Amino acid sequence: MKRWRVVDVMTTAVVSVGADTGYKRIADLLVARGISAVPVVDPDGVVLGVVSESDLLPKLNYPDRVGRHPLLSRRRDTIRRALGDTAADLMSSPATTIRPDASIARAARLMEAARVKRLPVVDDADRLVGIVSRRDLVRPYARPDSDIRADVITHLVSGFWIDPSTVEARVVAGVVTLTGHVDRTSTRHIVVNATHTVPGVVDVVDQLTADIDDDAATRTGWYRGHLFSAEPRDIARSPR
Repeated sequence: MKRWRVVDVMTTAVVSVGADTGYKRIADLLVARGISAVPVVDPDGVVLGVVSESDLLPKLNYPDRVGRHPLLSRRRDTIRRALGDTAADLMSSPATTIRPDASIARAARLMEAARVKRLPVVDDADRLVGIVSRRDLVRPYARPDSDIRADVITHLVSGFWIDPSTVEARVVAGVVTLTGHVDRTSTRHIVVNATHTVPGVVDVVDQLTADIDDDAATRTGWYRGHLFSAEPRDIARSPR
């Protein structure tokens, strides 16, 4: 099964600017290209930061460059951007970046933690090679149901050696319904959890049955009683 990574969904034709690029040029780029941010790079392509639409707003909020909000003195970044004329003054730095081979799940976690909408993608030398956005991360959910089903079946057969004639996967609008039977309830749980990880799966409906309920055995301590029925203390209590 294909493991979707950042390299599979990122945009490689990235619009970037240098540290000395002016405010108006950056604004023109955002409007003309229909994008919300641009990475700032040095002459070698190393990412220095990111300028987003929100980084341009302080100059609009304080056109006379005088901050009147009572809390503004505590917000040095806002003052800096209101006074700034170049990318170096306006950018958020350091930028949160990601490698091309990272999973899209890791990219999503990084975006959420950093509260950003996109991440510059960099190589081992921190040079810009692409950019990945929130929209890119939802691309796997646009996969055809037939492709998702094929991945689910392949995953079951290769990952768990399950006979495909015993388990059926039906996929409608990304929702996978699993029917059929497996050997144990523990296997059933593993299969359901693994199906959730297949790219494009929106949800999993579990209609599987199991030949052996080893969940019940675990809850009742059957395994322990079976494996340790002849403990030394029991033998010691036996009549001489």
